[in-house]
Amino acid sequence: MTGLIVEEITVMDQYVRPALSRRRFLTAAGAALAGTALLSGCSSGARPGATLVREWNLFSGGDGQRHVSMQDTFRQRTPGTALQATVLPWGAPFYTKLAMAAAGGRGPDLATMHLSRLPGFSPATLLDPYPSDLLAEYGITQDKFLPEVWNRCAVDGQVYAVPLDTHMIVHYYNTEICGQAGLIGADGKLVSPRGPDELLEQLRAVKEVTGNFGASLEAEQPWRFFASLYAQMGGEMIDANGTRVLLDVDRATEALELLRRLAIDEQLIPGSADYPATVALFGGGQAGMSFNGEWEVTTYVDAELPFGMAQMPDVYGSRLALGDSHTYVLPKQAVRDPEVLRATVEFIAAMLEDSLEWAKGGHVPAYQPVARSAQYAALRPQSEYAASAGAVAFDPPGWFSGSGSTLETVANDALGSVMTGALQPQAAAAQLKTALQRLVSIPSPV
Repeated sequence: MTGLIVEEITVMDQYVRPALSRRRFLTAAGAALAGTALLSGCSSGARPGATLVREWNLFSGGDGQRHVSMQDTFRQRTPGTALQATVLPWGAPFYTKLAMAAAGGRGPDLATMHLSRLPGFSPATLLDPYPSDLLAEYGITQDKFLPEVWNRCAVDGQVYAVPLDTHMIVHYYNTEICGQAGLIGADGKLVSPRGPDELLEQLRAVKEVTGNFGASLEAEQPWRFFASLYAQMGGEMIDANGTRVLLDVDRATEALELLRRLAIDEQLIPGSADYPATVALFGGGQAGMSFNGEWEVTTYVDAELPFGMAQMPDVYGSRLALGDSHTYVLPKQAVRDPEVLRATVEFIAAMLEDSLEWAKGGHVPAYQPVARSAQYAALRPQSEYAASAGAVAFDPPGWFSGSGSTLETVANDALGSVMTGALQPQAAAAQLKTALQRLVSIPSPV
């Protein structure tokens, strides 16, 4: 693990330039970035006298198209607000630029953020809290969201994020292949396995039908699947402050031994497969199951694949699955205009109320009036795994953690080696623990 590069701060380079403090660099860079980022923003189509709301998001592909459609609906219904949306690259680039802009007090009026990123983003210094009375005025109250999600949006009693969805790893299954394998129940749905032995039995049966693999799994980056198994065991990786490693090497080894058995010993899943290959194997019928994010649902619907979706199976005592939430946050501004803030919250409320459209892309609506609606229940197969939203395991706390973070990169270095057979499970678990210890020893750059 020598030469570890912390991707979120590579562009800042503050560790090797002591003359320029982290805060001074972020402030200066934020001032410059705030001006340049808006140049790439979509036209707001502002009407004279309209209130301008500047929004940054990281949605691309199908999510991006759906989000733009929802924004356009808002523009049509709310002519008094001019929405200027800017799309920035997903992952570390997005969060680095957002931090720099917010540190200078020149953040956009609104931005999207993965909820797993919130604890490490220094909310008190880089984000503004939402006024609870203004949220309530637009119907955004705690009772409208699952407590498992809403409680994570608050820091020191103040709300810093409003969740749009919950997204997680789910269990895809080809209904025709699994039917031939005898795994479809009288209700037409997969009989979910319980425990590692039943999971192995099902995958063997499916492999007999496909002649290739039982399931597809992103072998080069198995973090999500591993973290789900580890969470099901009740394991913790890092303490709530993000400063102490709690990884249980024995539990991690047990989960990795199952991964090795699947990939190497019985070849029930590919030992080497990147993300596109994972999607293609299931879509092409070479694997009768897939463990992947629910965001691929439209890929298989468009391909007219006969498939269903279910929660992550209970392998180690629960159905927890690694997941996250897309949320809306208020990046720090030196002076926040009350009129713009009101228009911003009105926009958020509109996105929540229109989140049935968002759910078509696979994400479970966070706004419960939509999640519990008859319209969502009729949305298949999306509603089939809705219970997953209450059984999400989030990435461990830490400034280096969250979706698309350094933690995922270093973890996959160790975990992927088990999938290829380059490392034994116990050695990989020890390597992961060492990597976590190095990460918690690095001061937060923000």
